[in-house]
Amino acid sequence: MGLSRNVSLSTALRYKGQGPFLTFILHRIGGLGMAIFIGIHILASFLSGDVGNAINAVYESWVFQLFIFFCVLFHAINGLRITIVDLWPKLIEHEREAIWLEWAVFIPVYAIAAFAIIRSALGG
Repeated sequence: MGLSRNVSLSTALRYKGQGPFLTFILHRIGGLGMAIFIGIHILASFLSGDVGNAINAVYESWVFQLFIFFCVLFHAINGLRITIVDLWPKLIEHEREAIWLEWAVFIPVYAIAAFAIIRSALGG
């Protein structure tokens, strides 16, 4: 028998879960972003002409590259944190500290990559 939770949408939107909830949502967005990217990429490989070129133009835009890199990097680092906590359950007590560590790794790595992507887009 499953667990029954009667939570309305308005209650869910008012939830103030802070760090753990934010990483939960961003992990899902990252996974969905990668899945959509791969699906469209496979679809574009079968298409030719103007449609294929239009999809490739989207892939080559620096905004799209920033988004996909955000999705991949955050999903990977957050997945590593989840795996570590799964392997050593006693670390659940330090979940908030682990999330701060995750952000401490993610932000500088993403900033360096974003700088490189934007500099390349500007012709530097």
